[in-house]
Amino acid sequence: MDNPTLKNMRNHRTVRSFSDEALSTSDIREAVEAAQCAATSSWIQAYSILQVTDEAERQTLAELSGGQTQVRAAPGFFVICGDSRRHRLLMEKEGKPFQNNFEVFLTTVIDASLFAQNLVLAFESQGHGTCLIGGLRTRLADVAKLLEFPEGVYPLYGLCVGKPAEDPGTRPRLPFEAVCFQGRYPSDEAMRIQMQQADQASETYYTKRGAPARTWSRGMLRRFAKLNREDLPQAYLNLGAELS
Repeated sequence: MDNPTLKNMRNHRTVRSFSDEALSTSDIREAVEAAQCAATSSWIQAYSILQVTDEAERQTLAELSGGQTQVRAAPGFFVICGDSRRHRLLMEKEGKPFQNNFEVFLTTVIDASLFAQNLVLAFESQGHGTCLIGGLRTRLADVAKLLEFPEGVYPLYGLCVGKPAEDPGTRPRLPFEAVCFQGRYPSDEAMRIQMQQADQASETYYTKRGAPARTWSRGMLRRFAKLNREDLPQAYLNLGAELS
């Protein structure tokens, strides 16, 4: 493959073990400024990123995220947020009410997610490994209190960054035919066939890594058999989100 961008994207893997090499401020600036070139709804740029440098806070965040030690151990740890704070300040300055609804919250989530994916690609292009931490939302209210986020700033996930000390390999994705359609969404039977193919590929992947009983479907059955993080709506409401 001659296209370096596509090669970099295909080589993405989640890294949880990092070397001790420090993450330079120049790499951070370069990666963030590149990530800011992601698409943004109406140019609102409704995102922000907080680097957590205090060791005690990082230890607490590792615990709040479900005991994920890489949160504390990675050379760099960031919290990626949807951010409507600056827009609220602008409206306040002009003496106008900030019109808030679910679309405003959703837009911050979308903007921040587009930014985050760009950021991951930027760091990986520099030779760093990354690990997004969805577990940051497990005890979101405690995270928000610890880091003192103001109204209108919504922590969404964490991001560990550093030089990899492991090569976990790339996990197979769903087949092209399972995610890209023409004209209409496929029948359930056609989707089931694609899911079976995904299971075959994932079983091969896990078998090579000593876990032959694992497949994509079995993982999804565990994931969607119970509700998770049921307190999230209230936590985001407390931070100023509107969910209706």
